[in-house]
Amino acid sequence: MGSLSIWHWLIIAALFVMFFGAKRLPDAARGLGRSLRIFKSEVSQMQNESGNQQAAPQQAAEPAQQLPAAAPQPAPSAEPKTQSKSL
Repeated sequence: MGSLSIWHWLIIAALFVMFFGAKRLPDAARGLGRSLRIFKSEVSQMQNESGNQQAAPQQAAEPAQQLPAAAPQPAPSAEPKTQSKSL
């Protein structure tokens, strides 16, 4: 009862043809195939990058480069700035 029989699949296929038309289905399948190939290549690239990061030892022995201290900023004045409006 939980699995789809051949009749269910035929009804689903007929609905796809009715909704999208026979001309658009090959283009949709082609686009889906391209998307899956791109997704697969991106996933494999991410796995390769994470594998390279784990294989290469971190360069923690090297001290971090320190940036020069920032110059102190002048304190803001306590007087509020007002804008004059002319009509």
